[in-house]
Amino acid sequence: MENQQEGPERRESGPGRRVRTRRVLIASVAAGAVLGGVLVLLPRGRPAEPAPPSPGALAMAAVGAGVPAALPDLAELIDEREKRVRARPRDATSWAVLGAAYVEQGRRLADPGYYPRAEKALRTSLAVRPERNVRALAGLAALSNARRDFPAARRWGEAALALEPRRWTTYPLLIDAYTGLGEHAAAQRTLDRLTELRSGPAVLARAAAVYRDRGRREDAAASLADAAAGARAPAERAAYLERAGQLAWERGDLEDALRHFREAVRLDPDQRAAQAGQGRALAGLGRTTEALNAYRVALAKQPCPRYALELGELYESLGMPEAARVQYDLLRERVRRATAGGADEELVLGQFEADHGDPRAAVRRLRAEWKRQPGTEVADALGWALHRSGRSEEGLRYAARATHEKHGGGVRSAVYVYHRGMIERELKRYGAARRHLAEALRINPHFSPLHAPAARAASAALGEPPDEEPPETDEK
Repeated sequence: MENQQEGPERRESGPGRRVRTRRVLIASVAAGAVLGGVLVLLPRGRPAEPAPPSPGALAMAAVGAGVPAALPDLAELIDEREKRVRARPRDATSWAVLGAAYVEQGRRLADPGYYPRAEKALRTSLAVRPERNVRALAGLAALSNARRDFPAARRWGEAALALEPRRWTTYPLLIDAYTGLGEHAAAQRTLDRLTELRSGPAVLARAAAVYRDRGRREDAAASLADAAAGARAPAERAAYLERAGQLAWERGDLEDALRHFREAVRLDPDQRAAQAGQGRALAGLGRTTEALNAYRVALAKQPCPRYALELGELYESLGMPEAARVQYDLLRERVRRATAGGADEELVLGQFEADHGDPRAAVRRLRAEWKRQPGTEVADALGWALHRSGRSEEGLRYAARATHEKHGGGVRSAVYVYHRGMIERELKRYGAARRHLAEALRINPHFSPLHAPAARAASAALGEPPDEEPPETDEK
């Protein structure tokens, strides 16, 4: 019995055990080799890369930070949030995100039909969470800015800021509102506070807009260049390049403007503002066929009333009045749609009526607009409409305000200065008229296919000043 129990022990210590030991060692080495190969393939000391964010998540991050989002990403975000609020109608955050996405979609498409949906979503968010709902308040401020309702944008923005003074994304909304109301000092103070709280591309782009309005073009251009270089997403970078192109066009650098606009469209084919900008620059360069095509492409996808006005005036300058009327009819139809969506397009309609319709109707519209939100652009438009309706003396007061650094913010606009010069010419203030017409053509010799030639003709007709022309004082 003992021998039977001892027998196996003796066999394990013999050749059989040595064979099994060798097999175990071989298997261990093989397993180690496979594991070692896997470890070699994995980055040493780092986990595997996470999956890239979904398009909806990208759009949500962009909308939350107040930067432009790609249209396909926005569409996915809207679809995802619509499903979520159907499943969870008490989700205040999802309602607010959905409302903000509608605002951005409407802005990108120039489709005011999105704005009532945005308002409904944002107000639903407030109803679900009436206390400390900063996201919904900020969304309503953004909606009001998109609708050009700057008094409402200021109210909503200031309410959001009172709840969370360090929430940096509220500050750009207030800067837009203050600018639309002509409150340039408030816009500058708000920018100063914003730059104390935050840096980065979105802040640089907002600073550039304020610098431009204060006449600091070089600072504006530098800030936009830095913003475009630091932008993370193609749609964001394209938006900053479009603004840089607009700034280049305003200073008369058409080739630089065209380069920026084309790069913006390359990065984001849905960047219709840049396509319209190409039309603007190409028209100034005399490449009218290309300009017409660029405007048509922009209007096909983003039927913005201002683009229709620009294209109509280009047709007029080419002696094509019927084609111009088609665009003017489109402008009126788009303004009607904007009104139905709660948006304010009285400014562009007043500008159109002053030059191509009923100047007296333009005065009525623009005077009401001035009472509600007295911004620099409204001052210029009202002054010009008054002049066109035969009230040049009164018109000069508004034109002087639009071009005065204290009241107008200091923006260097060829259009504003041209309007002032033509009004002064009508009033026989020839010295001031010469100065301002020459300044308009110096700022941008191609500021309008219709009005730049008129400025050149008026300037030539005025001729050189006499040797002892009496000095003329600018109106304040």
